[in-house]
Amino acid sequence: MAATRLVLAAKLAAFRPDKEAWMQPTHATIPQPQKIYLADYTPPAYLVRHVELTFRLAPKATRVIARIQFAPNPAAHSRDFFLHGEKLKLIRASIDGTPVQPVLVDGGLTASVPDAPFVWESEVEIAPIENTALDGLYMSNGMYCTQCEPEGFRRITYYPDRPDVMAPFDVRIESDLPILLSNGNPVERGAGYAVWHDPWPKPSYLFALVAGDLVAERGAFTTMSGKDVSLAVWTRAADADKASFALGALQRSMLWDEQAYGREYDLDVFNIVAVSDFNSGAMENKGLNIFNTAAVLASPATATDMDFQRVEGVIAHEYFHNWTGNRITCRDWFQLSLKEGLTVFRDQQFTGDLHGHAVKRIRDVIKLHTRQFREDGGPLAHNVRPESFVEISNFYTGTIYEKGAEVIRMLHRLVGPVAYGEALDLYFDRLDGQAATIEDWLQVFQDATGRDLTQFKRWYQQAGTPQVSVVKEYADGILKLTLRQHTPPTPGQPDKLPLVIPVAIGLLDSEGREILATQVLEFNQPEQCFTFSGFDDAPIASLLRGFSAPVILRQENTSEELALLLAHDTDSFNRWDAGQQLARRTLAAMVIDNAPPSSTYLNAMQAMLMNEALYPALRALILSLPSEEDTAQNLALAGQIPDPDAIHAAHEALKNHLAEHLEAVLPGVYAAMQVDAPYSPEADQAGKRALANATLALISRTDHGQAAEAQYAKADNMTLTLGALASLLSIGRGNSQLAAFATHWADDKLVIDKWFALQVTEAAPRRLLNMLNRLTALDTFDWQNPNRFRSVLATISANPAGFHQADGSVYRFVADWLIRLDSVNPWTASRISAAFDGWRRYDTGRQALMRAQIERIAKAPGISREMSEMVGRMLA
Repeated sequence: MAATRLVLAAKLAAFRPDKEAWMQPTHATIPQPQKIYLADYTPPAYLVRHVELTFRLAPKATRVIARIQFAPNPAAHSRDFFLHGEKLKLIRASIDGTPVQPVLVDGGLTASVPDAPFVWESEVEIAPIENTALDGLYMSNGMYCTQCEPEGFRRITYYPDRPDVMAPFDVRIESDLPILLSNGNPVERGAGYAVWHDPWPKPSYLFALVAGDLVAERGAFTTMSGKDVSLAVWTRAADADKASFALGALQRSMLWDEQAYGREYDLDVFNIVAVSDFNSGAMENKGLNIFNTAAVLASPATATDMDFQRVEGVIAHEYFHNWTGNRITCRDWFQLSLKEGLTVFRDQQFTGDLHGHAVKRIRDVIKLHTRQFREDGGPLAHNVRPESFVEISNFYTGTIYEKGAEVIRMLHRLVGPVAYGEALDLYFDRLDGQAATIEDWLQVFQDATGRDLTQFKRWYQQAGTPQVSVVKEYADGILKLTLRQHTPPTPGQPDKLPLVIPVAIGLLDSEGREILATQVLEFNQPEQCFTFSGFDDAPIASLLRGFSAPVILRQENTSEELALLLAHDTDSFNRWDAGQQLARRTLAAMVIDNAPPSSTYLNAMQAMLMNEALYPALRALILSLPSEEDTAQNLALAGQIPDPDAIHAAHEALKNHLAEHLEAVLPGVYAAMQVDAPYSPEADQAGKRALANATLALISRTDHGQAAEAQYAKADNMTLTLGALASLLSIGRGNSQLAAFATHWADDKLVIDKWFALQVTEAAPRRLLNMLNRLTALDTFDWQNPNRFRSVLATISANPAGFHQADGSVYRFVADWLIRLDSVNPWTASRISAAFDGWRRYDTGRQALMRAQIERIAKAPGISREMSEMVGRMLA
């Protein structure tokens, strides 16, 4: 039996080894862990009925005392007992009060246990102040906080740290710090201690603890059943003036979830805590959401309109997880998109309902194109539900989140909003309190609608972005559309099966009048024909309205047809997309053929800009060019090798041509977009500021920055301040304003993060390396703070021509810093390493230089599992 347990322990340790664990008295050596496979899932041997934790907090020697009630799992395949644990110093352990000496292995421990319910007790010691990975219990500027998703709880105490083990928790925190918080409801508070009780069974990844010197922005919410809930947003005293918007966003989220989904909050309190050292945006721990300060603090002076929208969206996202993630969680980490994709879709609905769906949809698709399409087209492509992983932390990706949300949006479109609502009600009723799978999710829809979703499930099983080509034929009043779908090979998946693709379509006549309102074609074959009749002339097809499916659409529209769609389409998304297609076509001709900008594009932009029937936010989005990365992706899809220098030159030239072509009308539009009322982040004002900044960027190219200098001098909010500063930096000016900005905001970390990022984004490509060396040499560059590190290293990808310097100097710079950060914070380092994922797309010289740096990272001494997996996938 002991040998069997050691073999099992070695397998289970594959979830995460501990290369720096304290030496323990009984230590078994195990092989290097391999991939974890979905197909190998087995139920836990033991379930947990109740957890009691006591924390005696100390920076270098926190004691964690655990009392856990275990019971054999009737569904288990074995009775082998294993608890995960990393970086834990075991002080004592007992079973039913009798001391035991478990066998300690890398990744956890094993022990002989009764084949009946029993109580496990242990005491461990951990050092939060030494936890630079910010995973588990750690310290941030004197405050204790936790991050346990996905596998941080095993750094707190020995436990079956997997999402399908759920239990209620009682927590006692002992510390002289004034604020002591955990999950659930407060039970007792005394001198130097606090007790919390969470009655709802939860997996360990949702555990949370915060202890610090904090102040609260307090509020309340009365649920639809009349229950009063106390709300608080906790910050450091210096940030107290930036918490009121977050509190309001929480209240709006709670009300929306009741009205849209019928979901009521289930505890007496809801706490949000702002933490300055945090690897991600926020975490949905039950009743105690822990947030990166960047995702919760906002004031007009320090946050842009987009910051306000992000704060509201992230707060909504984490709150919505209370039902889609907490009350119903995922059975295993392969099902991660079950909670994340669904909750992203819900927060997108929320923002659209509050601020307008058209602009929200465009911004979401821009994010999908930039982040997820790139991922799908390279070595990091993976299924929405992966089949295997080494480190699950590497799969918090655009595919899991954004593409996962798109899959649910397609399902919503296919079944309709009424059937979707009925299916969600069934989902909550059937699976509340359970750890569910994608199969459970789809079965609910099948049972609620009677629809067979076998083929639709392929969206979860196949990686890659489908390409849909369109052939249009018109004769005798009949329009025939032939659609063909093809998904290119991705790593491990050379062959693809046809998907169910909802194609929303409308038709316009040659004058731009809509002659067919939106309807949805269900395209589910490799090739499929659809016919429409009764036309006097050939209609113009408006395809994929609202971006009804996450696909690349290939159709041969003329530039004149695109200009007509831009001017007249009733679908706002397709208006924007027509403008983007015109811009892409113009940029491609400039890059490949050195052609002058298309007059059709320039004239279409002028007509659009002067169309006051279009709301300002939409005009701002249409006026903005596709990113240089977008241009590179599209050239690669067309079989061209992208030249970053030529792409940058074309973008700069087109901006200059736009500025000259629109010179007579830009000042008038800019003046009309000025807002005299007190600042509000609401859509009307934010849209005007967006268009003002978009026009200012072009005006600066002809007036040498005079208007931008004036805007900077009088700006009373961060949106206008940064818009002016970006316009100045883009034309090589603004040094005095940049210095003044740094001096004025020296004590605000989040604003200085913007200062760092803006310089990297706007740096002239050939001066980027000097800029990077200067910024990272500053005392204010706290490289172990994730926000500050990202403000420089992650922002480099927003300056593609700078990143892809032909001599490889910036590649080496990035690799140097990734190797350095990986030794202390693998989570953040591994994510930023994705900057190299498109290395095969470029010319042989750049390929060789990038590959050399990827290989250097792979061979770095002590490389983390997270980073090893990422670079291994890039090189495979």
